[in-house]
Amino acid sequence: MDEEYWYEEDTGAMVRPYTVTRGRTRPSARHSIDLMSRVTALEPAPVGLGVDHAGAALLGHVRRGPRPVVELAADADLPLTVVRVLLGDLAEQGLIRIDAPRRLPAHEGAADPELLREIVRRLREL
Repeated sequence: MDEEYWYEEDTGAMVRPYTVTRGRTRPSARHSIDLMSRVTALEPAPVGLGVDHAGAALLGHVRRGPRPVVELAADADLPLTVVRVLLGDLAEQGLIRIDAPRRLPAHEGAADPELLREIVRRLREL
């Protein structure tokens, strides 16, 4: 079995999500973790720092390059709630930085009415 995956093909999850997060469903209040928050790895962890298996696996994904939380959840094949808790733990240990998603000014994010009509038309075709 590959060490990176938490699932076996025939039996399902080997470790239940609530076990991975020790029963927690939210990261600490000090961290606001949005789906599109960008996560960046910081300096390598000092030797002996207590990062559990799930945290270390997630940190491995983060070290491949800065990415949004939602992509990390997909890559790690873990529920988003679990990923948010684990990312909060890694941020508490100073191993990652979590940046709020970049917001476009209102005039830049305005939708083109013609584009919206085209999207609706294509959705109706489905």
